[in-house]
Amino acid sequence: MEVITGVIYHSVGASCAAMCYTPQKKVAKWSWQSYWLVQAAVCWLLLPLVIAWLTIPQIGTVLREAPADAMIKTFVLGVAYGIGGTAFGMAIRYVGFSLTYAIAVGISCVLGTLLPPLVHGQLTALFSQNGASWIMAGIIIGALGIALCGVAGRYKENDLRLNATIGTFSLAKGLPLCFLAGVLSAVYGFSIDQGEPIAAVAEKYGSGNFRINIVYIFSNTGAFISTLIYCIYLHRREKTFGEYRQIGPNNRLLVNFIMAIITGCLWYSQFFFYGLGHVRMGKYQYSSWAIHMIMLVLFSSVAGLLMREWARSRPKTIATLVLALIILVTAVLALTYGNYIGSL
Repeated sequence: MEVITGVIYHSVGASCAAMCYTPQKKVAKWSWQSYWLVQAAVCWLLLPLVIAWLTIPQIGTVLREAPADAMIKTFVLGVAYGIGGTAFGMAIRYVGFSLTYAIAVGISCVLGTLLPPLVHGQLTALFSQNGASWIMAGIIIGALGIALCGVAGRYKENDLRLNATIGTFSLAKGLPLCFLAGVLSAVYGFSIDQGEPIAAVAEKYGSGNFRINIVYIFSNTGAFISTLIYCIYLHRREKTFGEYRQIGPNNRLLVNFIMAIITGCLWYSQFFFYGLGHVRMGKYQYSSWAIHMIMLVLFSSVAGLLMREWARSRPKTIATLVLALIILVTAVLALTYGNYIGSL
């Protein structure tokens, strides 16, 4: 039952992540870096500190006893994750959203899942245990489903003739960025893995299922630092620091801040529920990342359908998307069943 509960928590977190960009549609008169830095400050700096303080008993003692090397590793891997997010945004400019999503998230799904047991030398042993074949099948099926979602998205861009990257389309520039984004985004799951010694100390002092929240202090702060550096660079280059204090008629400053804060809250929610799901996945905890990535793509696609973003697409495009969604659901079921068997 714990595994099923864990998957439910993962689904809640993934649905929050799928909807986190929706408030951006209400943002006006702000550059990307203004919006991105505010939401990043909320989800990667403020909320990890506040939620850890609320959910981790004796947090000061936990931080004093936690291994310094685990803190450093988790922070550095978080920095890499932040760089991966920046590479993702740059890749969209050259190859479009759909191809970037399919390649980067597909790589992140597979690599981020297998990296922790590989580094710990546990991969071979895990594959010989009950349910392991279902876990591997779920990872492979999920990667195929993500790729097919990318194909459907590409069809949609062609159908609507809204591909804004036509003038700058470049596989030579975009593909390396996609691979970089996929690899560096995958290390977030590994960052959580490296923070387990910190979580273990928190659990000793009664944090229970909230123990991963202490790890986010380091992993998310690392992501914020790399994001902060890039956003400051863009602000200086484009002279947009003044956007945080707009004045004059039709001032949307308050609305922009509220939308960015909502985005940050939704994005952090995925981490919060990811942690609650992760601690319930038993011996196959490493599969949490695959479940999260697959559900993220699944719910993002379903949200697009509900918001009628595919309304003007050809039947072939819709059929491709529906097939991709069926494959993604199959992948989640396979991963869930594998974890259930492994818990028996």
